[in-house]
Amino acid sequence: MDLHILDIVFRSVLAFTIMMIIARILGKPTISQLTYHDFVVTITLGALTANLSFNKQVSVWQMITALLTFSIIAYILMYLALKNRTLRKWFSGQPTVIIQDGKILESNMRKLKLTLDTLNQELREKDVFNLEEVQYAILELNGKLSVLRKPEYLPVTRKDLKLKPIKKQLFPIELIMDGQVIGDNLTANGVTREWLLSQVKKRGLTIEKINYAVKSSNGTLYIDQYEDRIKHSIDRE
Repeated sequence: MDLHILDIVFRSVLAFTIMMIIARILGKPTISQLTYHDFVVTITLGALTANLSFNKQVSVWQMITALLTFSIIAYILMYLALKNRTLRKWFSGQPTVIIQDGKILESNMRKLKLTLDTLNQELREKDVFNLEEVQYAILELNGKLSVLRKPEYLPVTRKDLKLKPIKKQLFPIELIMDGQVIGDNLTANGVTREWLLSQVKKRGLTIEKINYAVKSSNGTLYIDQYEDRIKHSIDRE
C-alpha cells in the first residue's frame, strides 16, 4: 500500500483517538448543550482534528500540541464558568425571554435574529399551535425553546382530579441486550438469573432469540425478539 495512504490512515486514527479522549475529559455538555463556549470549542477542535488527519505540512507533534493546548484552555474556561456566575454568563450567554405574559417581545427577537416563522415552528414542536395558550416562552442557552402555558391550557394531572397517587416507580432495568444477559444489572438490582430465565421460558424463547429485554418502571418485563414476525413493514424505502 502507498506510504502516503498509510500515513493518512495513521494520522486519522490518531486524531479520532485524541478527540475521543478530549470529549470524555470535557464532558457531555459539549454534545448535548451547545452554548457559545461549547460551539467555539467544538468548531475549533474539529478544524484542528481535520488538519491532523490531512495536513502533512504540519508535523503530527505540532498538531497534537495545538489540540492539547486548546483543550486545556477550554477546560480552564469551563472550570472558571462553573465557579463564577459573571464569567459563566459571558462564556455561555443567558436565556432570553421571547414571550412574556402572552406578549411577544419583538426587541428580544430582533437581538436574536429570530423570525416569527421560526418562533411558530419552535412552538409547534412543543405541541403549541395557538399563541394565546403561551404565558412565557424562553430561548435557552442551547437554542431550544422552553414554554409555560397559561393555567387554563395546562394538562390535567392526577392531583387536579384528586386521584389516588401512583405507587413509586422504579428506573427501568436493562436485562438483555443483543442476545446477551447483562449480569451487572442483574446483580445491582437484585434480579436473579433464574427469574429471568423462567420469564423467558414462559414465552417459549431462549436468550439468543431476544434482541432486547427490560424490566420496566412498573415491574413488567418487556421483550423484543430478533424475529419481529411483521409481514408488511411500514418502511417503504
